[in-house]
Amino acid sequence: MRTDEDTVFKALADPSRRHLLDRLREEGRLTLAELCDGPAMSRQAVTKHLVVLEAANLVVTQRRGREKYHFLNPVPIHDIYMRWIGKFEQSRLQALHNLKQALEEDQHG
Repeated sequence: MRTDEDTVFKALADPSRRHLLDRLREEGRLTLAELCDGPAMSRQAVTKHLVVLEAANLVVTQRRGREKYHFLNPVPIHDIYMRWIGKFEQSRLQALHNLKQALEEDQHG
């Protein structure tokens, strides 16, 4: 059974798709034509990658007149971060907080 995370990981596994996501992160909204300008990818290849990114909900689109704009949606990446990294960092941050409090108590106490 394929999960949403599987779809996101599959989408992020390809360097060309990561490059498109980086461009959207850096430049904001971009049309298909603008996305084709940067990397040495054909319009067909960019379109194919966008289909995978949209299926993973990493890219969302908005139509304005004849133009279709693509935007990075960071939520699925954040969800993965919270599951795989955030929980581990939470205990480290708590340990640093406890250490800071202990040091402050020693100074004042």
